[in-house]
Amino acid sequence: MLPEFDNTEIAFRYRSNRDLKQARFLFSSMGSPTLTALGMWATKWAMAWNLPIKGLIKNTIYKQFCGGETMEEAAAVADMLSQYQVGVIMDYGVEGKEGEAEFDKAVPEFVKAIKYAASQKNIPFISLKVTGFARFSLLEKKHANQQLSDAEQAEWTRVYDRISTICKTAHESNVMVLIDAEETWIQEPVNELTDAMMELYNKEKAIIFNTFQMYAHGTLPYLKEAYKASSSKGYILGAKLVRGAYMEKERERALKMGYASPIQPDKASTDRDYDAGVLFCMERLDKIALFIGTHNENSCLLAARYMVDHNIAHNTPKVYFSQLFGMSDNISFNLADNGYNVAKYLPYGPVKDVIPYLMRRAQENTSVAGQTGRELSLINKEIKRRKL
Repeated sequence: MLPEFDNTEIAFRYRSNRDLKQARFLFSSMGSPTLTALGMWATKWAMAWNLPIKGLIKNTIYKQFCGGETMEEAAAVADMLSQYQVGVIMDYGVEGKEGEAEFDKAVPEFVKAIKYAASQKNIPFISLKVTGFARFSLLEKKHANQQLSDAEQAEWTRVYDRISTICKTAHESNVMVLIDAEETWIQEPVNELTDAMMELYNKEKAIIFNTFQMYAHGTLPYLKEAYKASSSKGYILGAKLVRGAYMEKERERALKMGYASPIQPDKASTDRDYDAGVLFCMERLDKIALFIGTHNENSCLLAARYMVDHNIAHNTPKVYFSQLFGMSDNISFNLADNGYNVAKYLPYGPVKDVIPYLMRRAQENTSVAGQTGRELSLINKEIKRRKL
């Protein structure tokens, strides 16, 4: 059976009337580029001057898109979502930390999250960014194939060890790990690390997933290469397909440095490659585990329809759908209601540390054509239905 993404009663049944009205206000604000830019500037300024705005942020945009400041708070949200057969991806959303001490400090936090997830039925994944464990400039140097000094080589070994510790714990705990994509000019060492972890831990089932950003025109060919490599080496490819997160930054850098942009020329090209990637993986579920990370209704329907047409069980462990917490509930909850595997990305962490993540959510909702309007129309539809 195919889900109906217009069913707002199912989409928002976990939200109170007050929650819906607050969400309507937020998405209305994010629909205005001017208001969004002003709000982001004011937030950065207030945080820089240590003004007491934490409560305001926590009770508005933070509440919409995050699970809590601690893993325990996020776990309470996960428990609530489990009532609707929606799982979560625990995402320690702290970004922008630098230095070996900070990188080392992050490892036990992830190990703790994995061990907690292993005790819960509804937390099948955790998510990590390699830039949370490695210096950006080191990744740049590795990507460019520049010779590392002895000190840098030792530093890289420590990066490998950090990621390996987390992935080994995940394998032992039977919790899946989604390794996020990064900017294209540091992606090669991320792929190298992820491939090494998949080769170690994806022998019997997919535990480690690499992320493929389909808004880059070289990603679909790379997905096919990754499949060939995994098949020849005898491990299951964990493929998390997303459209992408750094478009403006990628285009600006390409223009500034005078090289061809790695980004697709238009949205239609991204959509074409995304759907082609979904079908490529669906046709090879014996050797690929697919994670469909998108807010695009057409792509989700394409995958769901393929599963129905080919008699693939809705709850096969080889296919997961995912959307961000606080967005596209019409997709997530209607898929889950029809028996498909769904997991919401649930970031958690101190408010001040999660600000970069929240800034990206605000920017994406402003820049993605139709996203904010779609969210608003569904919220308004449900508010009207409840009144009637």
